[in-house]
Amino acid sequence: MDSPVLRSPRGKDVPGPIRAATPSRRTGTHACTRCLVRHLAVCTALSTDQTEALDAMAGDVRLQAGQMLAREGDVRRYVFTVTSGALRRIRVLPDGRRLVAGFLMPGDFIGFSGASHYRHSIEAISDSVLCSIAQADMRELCERHPGLEHELLERACVELDATRNNLMALARMTPLERLAGFLLDMAARRQRQGIGGNQLVLPMTRADIADYLGLTVETVSRSFTRLRQDGMISAADPHHIELLDPKRLQALAEARA
Repeated sequence: MDSPVLRSPRGKDVPGPIRAATPSRRTGTHACTRCLVRHLAVCTALSTDQTEALDAMAGDVRLQAGQMLAREGDVRRYVFTVTSGALRRIRVLPDGRRLVAGFLMPGDFIGFSGASHYRHSIEAISDSVLCSIAQADMRELCERHPGLEHELLERACVELDATRNNLMALARMTPLERLAGFLLDMAARRQRQGIGGNQLVLPMTRADIADYLGLTVETVSRSFTRLRQDGMISAADPHHIELLDPKRLQALAEARA
């Protein structure tokens, strides 16, 4: 089994961090009530009438692929919900090696933490849009609407469970088992977005997947090839995967659970 491998970030320069201090205010065409991921976001705990208060506080942050939402060490001032695109949480060690701590997809919440500063950098994988709300405004909403605070707690618990599962996978599972579990997790995320079927769109690179699963890029590539050869997946290209046999993938992912 491979030991976790950290990788250097891409060499090319990218624009500086996009600060949420001046998000563009929403217009009528981007109202909370018309948000395509509202059923996935924490604001689902609010009624339509209650979202009017949220709408007045919210703004949009737009990122191009490669741009930073926040850098490790930045002060936390805002919370975010991903409404489109995809981002990755990364940490770069002093020697330049990179760790991918997780991926953020539509509906995911980037929010409250016990830390006053970001512990990871957050970078856009693809062009992305996030709904931004000042932390003080979100706290006020939670005080006025306990259901929202409950939803935030539920999200925190789910994220904690996912982190524990990933740590267990890194400690106990083979590369093939790790990849099978990752693909099933991506499929579950698409289902929560209301996108059925077994077609996956993976915005992240093989290097991202490798750094997330604690493997080398070569091992990830070999594992994809093995899954294709065994008839569990097909791949039109590195970013479009079809799950041909989800039951076998599930059995593989649970082999050492």
